[in-house]
Amino acid sequence: MTPMQEQLVALGAVFEAAVLVDKIARTGQISEAPLGCMLGSLLIRNPENTLEIYGGDDLNLRDGYRALAGALEREPASLQREPLRYALALLGLERQLAKRDDMLHVIGSRLDQIQQQVQHFSLTHENVVASCASLYQDTLSTFRQRIQVQGDMRNLQQPNNAAKIRALLLTGIRSARLWRQLGGHRWQLVFSRRKMLAELYPLMRG
Repeated sequence: MTPMQEQLVALGAVFEAAVLVDKIARTGQISEAPLGCMLGSLLIRNPENTLEIYGGDDLNLRDGYRALAGALEREPASLQREPLRYALALLGLERQLAKRDDMLHVIGSRLDQIQQQVQHFSLTHENVVASCASLYQDTLSTFRQRIQVQGDMRNLQQPNNAAKIRALLLTGIRSARLWRQLGGHRWQLVFSRRKMLAELYPLMRG
């Protein structure tokens, strides 16, 4: 994988989290596999490569890649507006988090506790989802800039859905952080679109 493709895996995962949040908000449901993949990404500490964080398979990020490609192509037909809005908001929140060593420390130690919890329950068990959600609520949702999720109020008001959305936003922040650590920056989305698309299309084909 090229360095840019490593970045695109992480950025694709930011968009994957955003797509899943949008899906819950609109339809009230997502399947367990993508939720498990994203939650698992919070707990992998020493991967061989970036893709290993997301189960080692580009297929796991297919919807995120598609939404990212739609944003980079700027074709109205393929643009997914809400996922793009959430993804950009996640990148912005991560920039604020990077300045808060105290909060990073809290997140690190709470993720250690969640790792232990996963040994007793499955990755997508509601207790694990609830722990990830409350970690998001206690840290990132205290920033002044907050992510407003749009959708069907009947879906958004269900406690299980609200918890999944917060947990997924936490995974999006983790991926945004990884993207930046790999050298990604927001100017690329404006000035390097063609290069990014050229490297993204092979990933989309798996």
